[in-house]
Amino acid sequence: MTEPDPTFVLPDEAGDADRERALRAGLTDYELEDEDLALLHAEDVGEIGEEPVVVFPVLAVVGRPNVGKSTLVNRILGRREAVVEDKPGVTRDRVSYPAEWSGKRFTLVDTGGWEVDVAGIEARVAQQAEVAISLADAVIFVVDATVGVTETDTQVVRLLRKAGKPVVLCANKVDGPAGEADAANLWSLGLGEPFPVSALHGRGTGDLLDAAIDALPEVSAHGTPIPDGPRRVALVGRPNVGKSSLLNKVLGAERVVVDSVAGTTRDPVDELVALKGKPWVFVDTAGIRRRVHQTSGADFYASLRTQAAIEKAEVAVVLVDASVKLTEQDTRVITQVIEAGRALVIAYNKWDLMDEDRRPFLEREIEQDLVQVQWAPRVNISAKTGWHTDRMVPALERALESWDTRISTGRLNAFLGELVAAHPHPLRGGKQPRILFATQASTRPPRFVIFATGFLDPGYRRYIERRLRETFGFEGTPISISVRVREKRKR
Repeated sequence: MTEPDPTFVLPDEAGDADRERALRAGLTDYELEDEDLALLHAEDVGEIGEEPVVVFPVLAVVGRPNVGKSTLVNRILGRREAVVEDKPGVTRDRVSYPAEWSGKRFTLVDTGGWEVDVAGIEARVAQQAEVAISLADAVIFVVDATVGVTETDTQVVRLLRKAGKPVVLCANKVDGPAGEADAANLWSLGLGEPFPVSALHGRGTGDLLDAAIDALPEVSAHGTPIPDGPRRVALVGRPNVGKSSLLNKVLGAERVVVDSVAGTTRDPVDELVALKGKPWVFVDTAGIRRRVHQTSGADFYASLRTQAAIEKAEVAVVLVDASVKLTEQDTRVITQVIEAGRALVIAYNKWDLMDEDRRPFLEREIEQDLVQVQWAPRVNISAKTGWHTDRMVPALERALESWDTRISTGRLNAFLGELVAAHPHPLRGGKQPRILFATQASTRPPRFVIFATGFLDPGYRRYIERRLRETFGFEGTPISISVRVREKRKR
């Protein structure tokens, strides 16, 4: 957190409390609404106690491309979570979701399609599917019953046998009794009874899940415990800016598919990682394109999921390409994070590629580009080589500390009293609005409510925000200041 302003001296705590009581008592002379009274009498919310660490068994859904894996995942979850489109290769990473069936909770893993003898991005997708099998306690193997057994299906069976995991065979796209014979043909795979299912319509999924639950162990060999409530970090930015490369570098493993093709990531990918002895959950997201309504198909739903990932995170790292000027898309991503009320860190990627002579000019350009978010910590990194990525954790910690900060009501009113005395609000129509009382209504992000006798100009509110940041060190978090104009009671 930034150092407090040394020129501003706050009174002692006893003086703060006396001032708060006097100002609060003065409010009784004004017309207050029910929500005002509720705010003024609300007690601070205590900290939530720690939850016990639970490790859930892992169930992976695998199969060749376009057999309906993500549709089945959505059916199991009971909501449209995984990105689905009627063409192969939409899912690329292995993506985990918490799920439950018949009272048993487990982690459901969606995977990209497994293919034989492929190169480029398809090879990396297949590799992620193989990793998913190795890290699962049981597997649902999805086959398109209308097509029958293909050579790729046979290869996947060999892979599953080698892994030695319990397998439940799903004969998908059996929409009615006529397809039962197609499902029966899958006995030839040697994986036991094929369960005829229509993932699209929900037919037969109950029996399939019953079998899957029976296959899962009571104690997981691969589930990941999440101790001490790790902070959630969303990696966001426009397409192909290096989010997946950064996640892989932070993890020290090729966890997500990386390719020079823009838009490789479609589903948000959660990953637990320990950095400097503390657990964090990093979420890799799809690149935010120009406008959501200009996208279609998988990219449209990926954009919606990216927004949801930001809202589920506590802090967002916005990646910006240092080799090109800040774009409208970059600005929109930053605005999206601020509007969601999340803590913010800005990471300039590919900084190591910048010429030494160019860097001073680039610094000045960045200061101009980010003039509205000078409060956000900035780190210059290389996601590809890992250069300076160790600077991210201190920036994240500073931003989250500010996001969680609460100023006592006494200190806040003492601060405002000093501020108004040094720089009073300009006259409006011959009258000067007077600040009666202020309180911090909430944290995450910090939200302040000011009671006043008149409207406060936007410029004066910005002045209050700037002085709040200088005095209390709010670095890396948006601040909300709302003003409630109240009139004196009529005698």
